[in-house]
Amino acid sequence: MGGTERAKLPTQSKFSPTEYAAKLRLCVPEVAGAAADPRGTDGEEAFRRLVEDMRTWLTAPQGMTEEQRQSYGERLNRAVLGFPLERAEMLAIIQERLLRKRIHRLPGYHHPYGSLAEAIFAEVIGLNVLELILAARDGLEEIQVVGTRIYEVRSGRPVPSAHRFQSVRDVERIQQNLVLFNNDRISPRKRWAEVTLSDGSRVTMTGFGYTAEPTLTIRFYTVRHFRLEELCRPEYGTMNGQVARLLRNVLERRYNLVIIGPTNSGKTHLIKSLIAELPDEERIVTIEGRFELMLRRTFPEKNVIEYEADEEDPTHDSAQAFKLALRQSPQRIVHAEIRDEDANMYVRACTRGHRGSMTTVHANALEDVPETIADMCMLDGRAVDDNRLVRRITRMVTEVGIEMRIVGGKRRIVRIGRFEWRPDGPHVRDWAVYDPERDDWTIAPDAPC
Repeated sequence: MGGTERAKLPTQSKFSPTEYAAKLRLCVPEVAGAAADPRGTDGEEAFRRLVEDMRTWLTAPQGMTEEQRQSYGERLNRAVLGFPLERAEMLAIIQERLLRKRIHRLPGYHHPYGSLAEAIFAEVIGLNVLELILAARDGLEEIQVVGTRIYEVRSGRPVPSAHRFQSVRDVERIQQNLVLFNNDRISPRKRWAEVTLSDGSRVTMTGFGYTAEPTLTIRFYTVRHFRLEELCRPEYGTMNGQVARLLRNVLERRYNLVIIGPTNSGKTHLIKSLIAELPDEERIVTIEGRFELMLRRTFPEKNVIEYEADEEDPTHDSAQAFKLALRQSPQRIVHAEIRDEDANMYVRACTRGHRGSMTTVHANALEDVPETIADMCMLDGRAVDDNRLVRRITRMVTEVGIEMRIVGGKRRIVRIGRFEWRPDGPHVRDWAVYDPERDDWTIAPDAPC
């Protein structure tokens, strides 16, 4: 080789075995003049092929024995559901496989993650771009996905996220992962599903044909403060000291409570704060469609039995849960939300000695609650005197009502009232009312403070 040729060598690009191995293994040809944007370029295509290769490899049975293969499948399942130890294990497996394939980066592909392994993890096991949102989870109460759009809910208010999915196929892939590892499915025959993540967060999903676009909603288990005095602090502003004393007296007198308010207004938080005030030895039975209160996790010393009712299974529906609960000596029954199927059972429980029970109902105002519950009770077709039923509910089931709203960016108790039956129907006698102009509560003289 002549001197002229040797002089030209330094100007040539340096050979990279890693990049060359990546191109060979992924069969990605170089294309001259590729666009700077990675989408649609060789880098993006290489990443997609690598992701599919990793997904196929990870989901294949791993282990020499059936027991080993079953154990691996369970660990993969837990990683998808968010268990930290299993997530770290699967990330390490991905990193090791990349090292074996001698792939450290992909030319032309750019990602916002810390490493290529983390980018692949987010695609195969994690929640895609939602992983980036979860990395800054402080104050995050809910993630709402509609098609490719993402909204983050903080302080009860949704705002558009800085992130979004590239395609609805990415959303559908997350849905299929979550339902696959929960022995469920989203298909043309069943176009929705609900799962619970490792921390108790609830995921609700719908697919094409049931909603116009695939949706995914994650409601996080974020509440940490459960004593009433905590909710009196200025940063929460849910109540003041007088309202807290009123609620403690309501608990002590064992009034049956009903709480109303829109989604994310703090109903579940308030129920848990009320339960925190009760003696640990007091027997409580909770009945929910999906575990949301998580009382055993929050209050491990309390005497609590938690039921998760499945209305599609007659042997485990809410009616059966109520029957069993009534035989387990409950002192209070906490029903997450009265629905059509279980309204009669809850009314029966409240009128047969289980005073101090609590529930939530969807109603526009406290005055509407007795008739709303009565309407649900009559859906089973029984011949009943509706006026007598409403009177019975007013006097025995909805003794005290609490209304919650988001006011000024804070979850507030805006009204507490005592239900009364009068000749013209149910009425509510206000005990406490929030005044937004004064940012304070007006307490009635006859309120049991």
